[in-house]
Amino acid sequence: MRTMTALLLMVIATSPVPAETISIDLPGAGPTERRAITYQCPGASIRVEYINAASNSLAVLTLGQETIVAASVLAGSGVRYAGRQYVWWTKGAKGDLYDLTKGDKAKPLSCSAAS
Repeated sequence: MRTMTALLLMVIATSPVPAETISIDLPGAGPTERRAITYQCPGASIRVEYINAASNSLAVLTLGQETIVAASVLAGSGVRYAGRQYVWWTKGAKGDLYDLTKGDKAKPLSCSAAS
């Protein structure tokens, strides 16, 4: 049995709160791939760590001091992740962050992967 370990609480260096690590057992999942990308957005940046193990995909988004763990969900194109009130939808080097509490017609925060 393989274990996919995800760092769920990322802590800013100045924060006194310790980070916690959890493990999720995924029988037969094979090796785990991880990669981190920073996206530049108007007025902000978002750091995303992608964690993939077989058909399971997570995106851990860091928005300032907030951490959101999102799982991949059905998408027409690209890859869409949902966690809490947020949807992170990527296609190529672009990503859109939707806050579902702002309504269906709210524009997303549109970002591009930093080079």
